[in-house]
Amino acid sequence: MQYAGFILSIIVIIIVAKLLLKNYFPQAVLLIAGITLLLIKGGLDYFNHTIVLEENSFLLINIFEFIKESFSSTNANVGLMIMAIGGFVAYIDKIGASEALVRIALKPLSFLKKQPHLAAVCVVPIGQLLFICVPSAAGLGLLLMASVFPILINLGVSRLAAVSIITSSTAFCIGPASVITASATQIANIETVPYFINMQIPIAIILNIVVMISYFFVNKYYDKKDKLMPLVDAKIEKQIIQAPAIYGIIPILPLIILLLFSGVFTVFPIKLKIETTTAMLISLFIAVIFELIRTKNIKNILSSFKIFFDGMGDIFKTVVTLIIAAEIFANGLISIGFIDGLITISQGLGFGAIGLGIIMTIMIFFAAILMGSGNAAFFAFGPLIPNAAAKFGIASTSILLPMNLSASMGRALSPLAGVLLATAEIAGVSSMAIVKRNLIPISLSLLTLLIYHFGLCF
Repeated sequence: MQYAGFILSIIVIIIVAKLLLKNYFPQAVLLIAGITLLLIKGGLDYFNHTIVLEENSFLLINIFEFIKESFSSTNANVGLMIMAIGGFVAYIDKIGASEALVRIALKPLSFLKKQPHLAAVCVVPIGQLLFICVPSAAGLGLLLMASVFPILINLGVSRLAAVSIITSSTAFCIGPASVITASATQIANIETVPYFINMQIPIAIILNIVVMISYFFVNKYYDKKDKLMPLVDAKIEKQIIQAPAIYGIIPILPLIILLLFSGVFTVFPIKLKIETTTAMLISLFIAVIFELIRTKNIKNILSSFKIFFDGMGDIFKTVVTLIIAAEIFANGLISIGFIDGLITISQGLGFGAIGLGIIMTIMIFFAAILMGSGNAAFFAFGPLIPNAAAKFGIASTSILLPMNLSASMGRALSPLAGVLLATAEIAGVSSMAIVKRNLIPISLSLLTLLIYHFGLCF
């Protein structure tokens, strides 16, 4: 019966994956699956006399108490941070600051008018930089479709090549404002900025180079094979606020503040560290001052705070509730012996920590493809890592980092992902056609990640 818990975990994971693939509400699926696992574990332990419930205690009540504690602790910590990020992103999008940043970032493309495919791959690093500052895959995808897509089409790039490049810009979820980064650093109990600078940036540079080279040849091959022609003078019907160019500084304010007050750089004589939530709030008020100077309408400025709070609410009902449900699901998997089973199998096969890391990285990659969400996949499996890493005597980040990146990579190959569905609709292509274009570059980047990271870390 040593592997009974592990086998049961696999069965539950398969059922959960099937339900998510059929577009069942993910929060409900993960929550009920987690409660079920906790009930099974508690029932088995009770009947095997391995635990004795306290007087006036009841297993089901204890589980719901745990759910309450999950809501309380998540909302007070990482939940608040993520909601602040969501509110800020909603605000800068509404005032046109995101568009101003994109407009400035795209100017270098004008030098590559005679090299359409080269111009296309140059969008990858630009998109990555923008994704660090505007950490919403679907949001950035739509913004790039409104700005980059027509430019690439008029340069001679096919619709499929252009939209595949745009979706690839969201394949590597890094940066202090990223929801997955916030979750990873909270799980590992480390600071965000050092994680971003010392761990995420080096591997992200390598992966972006791999993606640029592979997309250049893949898109060129498929365009020639499918005899695809550019849609000349393509226009995207989307109303965008044309904000002043100076507004382009607003989306990167949180990053600047976090870097200056992180302790990594010695800029000021007084050592002062600022957390992500605080940086978002400071940046919000600076953005409000920009708007006040531009519009000189105090009533509208005060009303604009509603955008921030609505953004926070939207993130709570989509992302934070997903984190809570995934945390309960993860605890259910831990309690039933999923991690212990993985460790035992890895040790039995002689893989050790490397084997476990590779298994978890690949698992979360396919989970993101099935779920259509890198966030959901990471939230479900990320919390499992500290216990597993401790048993191997390694740092949690040695496994969390590749999982962080593979989760967002998997999303770029999911026909269910919001960013693929939204961009496919605008481009007039199918999401499966985008997946076909993304398959080789993203798969190569995953292989590069596994070889580079686990080759260096172990």
